[in-house]
Amino acid sequence: MIPIIDTHQHLWDLSQISLPWTKNLELMNRSYLMSDYVKASDGMGIVGSVYMEVDVTPEQRLIEIDQITEHCAKSGNPMKALVISGDPNSNQFNEYLDSVSGNDLIKGLRCVLHVDEREKGHCLRKDFVDGVKELGRRGLLFSICIRPSELSDAVKLAKQCPETVFILDHCGNADPNIINGEALGREEYWAALYKHTKSGWEDSMGELGNLSNVICKISGIVARAEQGWTVDHLAPTVDYCLDAFGSERVVFGSDWPVCLFGSNLMGWVTAYREILAERDTGFQHNAMHRTAERVYSLEK
Repeated sequence: MIPIIDTHQHLWDLSQISLPWTKNLELMNRSYLMSDYVKASDGMGIVGSVYMEVDVTPEQRLIEIDQITEHCAKSGNPMKALVISGDPNSNQFNEYLDSVSGNDLIKGLRCVLHVDEREKGHCLRKDFVDGVKELGRRGLLFSICIRPSELSDAVKLAKQCPETVFILDHCGNADPNIINGEALGREEYWAALYKHTKSGWEDSMGELGNLSNVICKISGIVARAEQGWTVDHLAPTVDYCLDAFGSERVVFGSDWPVCLFGSNLMGWVTAYREILAERDTGFQHNAMHRTAERVYSLEK
């Protein structure tokens, strides 16, 4: 079995931190602990994982970092590194980065852009762009999670920050039901935020694929799949990303436990392996673990 690095693992303990965004989501409004992930990933071939921040409130960011750093330091779980939360637009951004600069387990930063309160073009503000450039100067990745209809903003941002490596979350937040041609877009919780067309998504992903400083994370799409989905439902989205970016610029992410909206961890990992089985062995190794090991500096 080819090993997998999961570059998008979440965890949260609601007895220790507060996550307002989970309040109206019954499936998410409970604790998801490392022990739960270890159990869910057993037998999946996942040999390492990278923690992805969970949008804690600003005052909880350092608490989150301390808790996850402890997990990374412990044996008995696969977590090797973390991506932290932060706001590049903040006038205290550099000071915040300075405060965590001694933590070598921190590989990058994410600022959630795909929520109602983030207006279109937020990531193109001068202060935001300057913050993202600073990440590159410090050797930190920027994970960009943006609405699919606004991927052109991601293109503009990546072009302005050529020294910063971008990780594009969730296949650009594509709706796999639109990409596979089975739906024009469902009316659902996130419909207003995520409305897009197949051609618009493909065009923007093609542009991003032409930028050498952008890595595509194959993640997220299973949470939006229709009930009863099969591998054929997801394959058009995954294959387009694989072709646009190539095996040396794609990584895998479970998005656990958010993936549970569409599948358990086993179902999503199995689907990814099945889609990749059509590619040569070298491609599979890159797309499952080698690229992630290199991009997140996990080789040691």
